[in-house]
Amino acid sequence: MAIKQVAILGSTGSIGVNTLDVIRAHPERFKVVALTASKQVDRLAQQCIEFKPAIAVLADADGAARLEKLLREQKINTQVLYGPQALVTAVTDSGCDTVMAAIVGAAGLVPTLAAAKAGKRVLLANKEALVMSGNLFMQAMKQGGGELLPIDSEHNAIFQCLPNQYTKAPSPGLGVEELWLTASGGPFRNTPLDQLGGITPEQACAHPNWVMGRKISVDSATMMNKGLEVIEAFWLFGMSLEKIKVLIHPQSVVHSMVRYRDGSVIAQLGQPDMRTPIAYGLAWPERIDAGVAPLSLTQLAALSFNEPDLARFPCLSLAFAAAKVGGTAPTVLNAANEIAVAAFLDEGMPYLQIPKVVEKTLSAIPVADAGSIESILEIDAQARTVARDFIKTFNS
Repeated sequence: MAIKQVAILGSTGSIGVNTLDVIRAHPERFKVVALTASKQVDRLAQQCIEFKPAIAVLADADGAARLEKLLREQKINTQVLYGPQALVTAVTDSGCDTVMAAIVGAAGLVPTLAAAKAGKRVLLANKEALVMSGNLFMQAMKQGGGELLPIDSEHNAIFQCLPNQYTKAPSPGLGVEELWLTASGGPFRNTPLDQLGGITPEQACAHPNWVMGRKISVDSATMMNKGLEVIEAFWLFGMSLEKIKVLIHPQSVVHSMVRYRDGSVIAQLGQPDMRTPIAYGLAWPERIDAGVAPLSLTQLAALSFNEPDLARFPCLSLAFAAAKVGGTAPTVLNAANEIAVAAFLDEGMPYLQIPKVVEKTLSAIPVADAGSIESILEIDAQARTVARDFIKTFNS
């Protein structure tokens, strides 16, 4: 069995750390050839010392210089690079055949596209590649001829619940009627609406079921995360938006479901642990030990499902609306949300201003055709500027 050569874009985040945990348990199957991070130099250094990749990438020259010094002291010969173009180099020049795309936000778009064009197996944990540039990305995958496996727990669950031939060529004859994405509802699903105005970043980041980074934890609280996943599912599975449903499932045991024409509903169940979809993506079509405890159904008191309250989760409505409009609207949605969430986490902007910033930014920027990566990045930059201006207005 050939050892898979793995590049991890975003190795110091929660997905990257969990990916390395799975790889660590299977040294006979996987070799790490590239690791990238933004600013966590010490953690990346520890990873490089353990896994000895050919290439390591950081965001800036200062971080790269620090990493280089730390590695040379340990006699590790990893090539250290920095900057956005170096992320592409990590994909194209490391000898990898598998790329874990786990950089949060728009920063991961360009190297993920490069992995698609290069025909790699792309393990997609970066929502933005499909939210911002769904058509371009799917064309790049087709052009490159590689394999695309979703790593988000919901999309990975749907992938597992669909017939193998459907993921290659969606066909009405296979009887798929609806995709049901489950959502925990986050920490505020039962919080009285009049108390949401005083939510703090610490409360928003305290997810009841999953251990995640701060930005994605806030997105889970607002359910923007689920809205982005709807757009992602639209591109991944070729299903119309009207047939993609969202259900609140507080226990996070059923990760998503597929409803078939004959009345069957097939669900994927498991512990709320990202190592399960990561191991599935790394080893597919085989299954390997992910280090996850078995699910004991007898210890579950109940499983419940409810439709989301859109008054509580306006970000979900905004995402559906942007998806229906299409073009560059999802790009604007994503960019405005990134800026708004950062302002909430870092600048003390009120929690309830997040959807307001997104809505105003969507209204302010005309929808255009998402025809090229250059035009997408231009709209992304414009949306960020507009969102920042709105935030200044709110603050004043």
